[in-house]
Amino acid sequence: MRAGPRYQTRQPVDFVVIGSGAAGGVMAKELSEAGFEVVVLEQGPYIRPEEFVHDEYGVWLHSMLTGSGSEFPSTFRTTEQEEAGVLPGPFGSAVYARMVGGSSVHFTANYWRFRPVDFVEGTLTGGIQGTGMEDWPITYEDLEPYYTKVEWEVGVSGAPGPGDPPRSRPFPMPPLPVKSSGVLLEKGAQALGWTPQPASMAILSRAHDGRAPCINCGWCMGYGCEVNAKSSSLASVIPKAEATGRCEIRPLSTVYRIDTDASGRANQVVYFDADGQSHAQRARAVVLCANGAETARLLLSSDSSRFPDGLANSSGMVGKYLMFNGNSSVSGLFEHPLNEYKGPGVTRLVLDPFYDSDPERGFYGGGGLDGRTGIGPIFFAWLGMPPDGPTWGAGYKEMLSEYYTRSMDVFCHGTSLPLETNNVTLDPSVTDKWGRPAVRITYRDHDDDLAVIHWLRERAEELLEAAGARRTWSFPYGPQRNGFHLLGTARMGSDPDRSVVDPYHRAHDVPGLYICDGSSLVTSGRGQPTMTIQALAFRAAEHLVEAARRGEV
Repeated sequence: MRAGPRYQTRQPVDFVVIGSGAAGGVMAKELSEAGFEVVVLEQGPYIRPEEFVHDEYGVWLHSMLTGSGSEFPSTFRTTEQEEAGVLPGPFGSAVYARMVGGSSVHFTANYWRFRPVDFVEGTLTGGIQGTGMEDWPITYEDLEPYYTKVEWEVGVSGAPGPGDPPRSRPFPMPPLPVKSSGVLLEKGAQALGWTPQPASMAILSRAHDGRAPCINCGWCMGYGCEVNAKSSSLASVIPKAEATGRCEIRPLSTVYRIDTDASGRANQVVYFDADGQSHAQRARAVVLCANGAETARLLLSSDSSRFPDGLANSSGMVGKYLMFNGNSSVSGLFEHPLNEYKGPGVTRLVLDPFYDSDPERGFYGGGGLDGRTGIGPIFFAWLGMPPDGPTWGAGYKEMLSEYYTRSMDVFCHGTSLPLETNNVTLDPSVTDKWGRPAVRITYRDHDDDLAVIHWLRERAEELLEAAGARRTWSFPYGPQRNGFHLLGTARMGSDPDRSVVDPYHRAHDVPGLYICDGSSLVTSGRGQPTMTIQALAFRAAEHLVEAARRGEV
C-alpha cells in the first residue's frame, strides 16, 4: 500500500515532478516539505526495500531494475550519416533504472564533489576546437552549501582528501571500513608517490537519520539495498516527501508530453498508466527530472505550433552535447584471498595527481582511480577472467576458483568533452511499448576522451604492480556505446541562445517549466556526477520555493 494523498488529475496541483531519481526525489521532498502539493510521475514500479533480491542473472541479464530491452529500446549510431540500430545485449545504449528512486537505487554510490576547476574549464582552456566547452554560470562556491546539504540530508560517509575543495561542514559519518582493495590501492599509490584517500560514498557507515548502516553484503553495484544503507532517493528523500502528506508518488506512469496553455506556459503533463490509458495531470508548474536521455526525448516530443522544434528548444540545444564520462578498469591477481565480493564496492581512491588536466600529457582531461570489487560470480566467470586463459573444462574451473577470491580491479574514471555531434534525438522508426519514438543516441568519444582513459589504464596497471599483483590484465578499450551517465542535453547557461535553462533551472522559453537533472550539466566532471546533480536540485528547489511563495509560479 502506497502512502500519501491521491490527487485528481483535472484539478491542478502546485507541482508535477517528472522522474523520481537523484534530482526528482530531492525536488519532491523540498517542495512538499515547503507546503506545496506535489505529484511525482515515475515510469517504473515502486519496489520496496524488502523486495530487492541478490539475483545476478535476473538483475543484469533480464533488466529487473533497468526495464531495458524490447519494451523500452534505445538505438545507437556513431555519426548522423549512419542508420541507428538497437545494440545487442540487455541494456541498450542509454542505461538507467526505471523505478521509483531511479538510477540512485542501483548505482555503486561513489559521491565525489566536483572541484572548482570543473566549473571554469572554458576559461582555463580558452575553448577546445570542435567542442562546446564553456564555463558554468555558477561556481563551486555557489554550489558548496548544497553539496553539504546532500551529505547531511541524503547521507554520505567519508573524510576530506588533501586535494579536496573547501567545505563548510565535515562529513556526517566517518569513512566506510577499508577493504582489501582499499589497502592494496593505498599501498600501490604510496609506493608511486600518489595520494590515496578514503572514498566518499552514499552508503551509511553508521546509523544515520533513522536508517541502518551497511551490513557488508557486497551486492551494491547494480542492485537495490534491502536495509536502506545505500542513500538512494528511494531510501533517503522520497520517504520524507511522502511523510508530509502532500506528495503523491504515481508509479508506472510514463510521461509522453508536456502541454502548454494559450500563453505558452507549461500547465499539464500527459502520461500513460500501467494499462496504457492516457491521463493528463494539470499543474501550476512542471519540474522535469527524467535524466539526460528521457528529458531530451520528452522535450523534443512536446512540439507544437508555438514550439515547432520541441519544447524549450528555441536555441536548438535540446539533446545536444551529450556526455557519458569515460570509464574502464584493470584487474590484478594477488597471492592471498581478498574476498572482494564482500562489503561496499569502493573504500579508497586516488584523485591526485590525476584530477586536473596537464598539457604535458598531450591531451585534455583528467580523472581518478578507485579500488573495488569487480563483478558478481556469473559475470566474473563470463567477462572478468584474463583473456588469455582457458574458457572451458578443468583448467577453467581451477583458474576461476583461484582468481575470483584473489582479484581486484582498479577502475578508471575520466572526462567527456561536450560535442554537439553527440546527441539525443527521436528515432524515426523504432518505438517503445507505448508507441513513443525510441531514444536515438549519436555518440563518438572525442580523441582526448579516449586518450585520458588509456593514460589512466596505464596508471592503474602501475598501481597494481606496485601493490604486489602477481599479474594484471585488461580488455581492449575503444569508443563507448553504452551510456550510464547521461549528461548535458539541456545545458544550463545565462545566454538563451546557448542554453536551455537559466542558472536556477528555469526553461528560458517556457514559463512554469523547470529542468533539473544530469541534462543541466555544462561539463562532465571526472566521472561521478550524481552528487552534483543532487546539489543542483537542492539549490533549484530553494529558489523555486521562494519564487512560489512570492506568487511568481
